[in-house]
Amino acid sequence: MTNKQAAGARARTRLTPAAVVDAALGLLGDEGLDAVTTRAVADRLGVRMNTVLWHIKTKRRLLELMADAIAGTIAYDDLPAGAGERAAELMRRYRASLLAHRDGAALVTGTYAAEPHTLRFADTLLTALGEHEDTAEASARTLYALVYFTLGLTQEEQAMGDTDGARFREAVEKGPYPALRASREILAEDSFADRFEDGIRRVLGPATTP
Repeated sequence: MTNKQAAGARARTRLTPAAVVDAALGLLGDEGLDAVTTRAVADRLGVRMNTVLWHIKTKRRLLELMADAIAGTIAYDDLPAGAGERAAELMRRYRASLLAHRDGAALVTGTYAAEPHTLRFADTLLTALGEHEDTAEASARTLYALVYFTLGLTQEEQAMGDTDGARFREAVEKGPYPALRASREILAEDSFADRFEDGIRRVLGPATTP
């Protein structure tokens, strides 16, 4: 074994998949999702890119592990006893975990993280929905509706930041948009938090106030 090969072996031994994921999440927070590449993570760790790939294989795999790490921040203590309220609270905590990470929703969208933290969240949510819905099929479809709605809304929230309500109202007022004009105030003024709570209520039913 050459000195170069020995150094590479030592670097792989010292490094762990968890350390790679932590570095990638740090890069995500500092520079955003577009900056997360295996080469950039390797540079952050001070190792060769092949050393990173030895642990996580592909960028897609890295994103899956990052998504699962985000799911790992969801807490399960003090959940409501009622099934609908429990499901709603789980979705609030899911949204909070996404918002806690820059581009968190964009990262999780498009991954299929069949990993422990993600599976635990899905199983806990599906258990609540199993008590809330009439059939297992309805529970599964409601899970999809809740997760997809939350991912889409949160991705929009993180991408847009503050919306320009005045600009929207002016454009609607000047154009041939009677339906929009009738609803312009609520469309312009509703916060993303308001939209989230309203959407969760519409999926689960009215008894889901925080």
